[in-house]
Amino acid sequence: MSQKVLLSSKEIHIILHRLACQLIENHLDFKDTVLIGIQPRGKFLADRLIRILRDDYQVGDIPLGYLDITFYRDDFRRGEKPLEANKTQIDFLVEDKKVVFIDDVLYTGRSIRAALTAIQSFGRPAEIELLTLIDRRFSRHLPIQPDYRGRQVDAINKEKVRVMWKENEGEDVIYLVGN
Repeated sequence: MSQKVLLSSKEIHIILHRLACQLIENHLDFKDTVLIGIQPRGKFLADRLIRILRDDYQVGDIPLGYLDITFYRDDFRRGEKPLEANKTQIDFLVEDKKVVFIDDVLYTGRSIRAALTAIQSFGRPAEIELLTLIDRRFSRHLPIQPDYRGRQVDAINKEKVRVMWKENEGEDVIYLVGN
């Protein structure tokens, strides 16, 4: 199995700051905006973005939640092993808010479709946007595109994008992993 570094720690740092600035540009004071990390992997990206927005750009009081989409996925009964659910943690109203979904890799679009269904349990947002660190073009099964993207990647065949976070795996790095 081969792996190639797609983004180094420094490149990830730069991209995260760019994404934070794009959010500020489009949402200014975040008065009517909430950020929601899609569990499990979007949580790390959402946490990092909130920290950058608060610490580096002095944007305070942005509601942040985490959405578990496990049982909303269209493939959740298809595997052999039982799925383990993550925890949804949304302690604010999404009714009439601008919701920004945050996930690390946009691949087929099925996770986002599941998130669109799951969020309806918490109210009807005024608008939903998608922020993703890695956008795997050419692999979409559904017509879903990000509003904010860190990097576009053309991964082919069975190649996988592996995002590693310092908080979880001990380092910030993104690999393209081949067979």
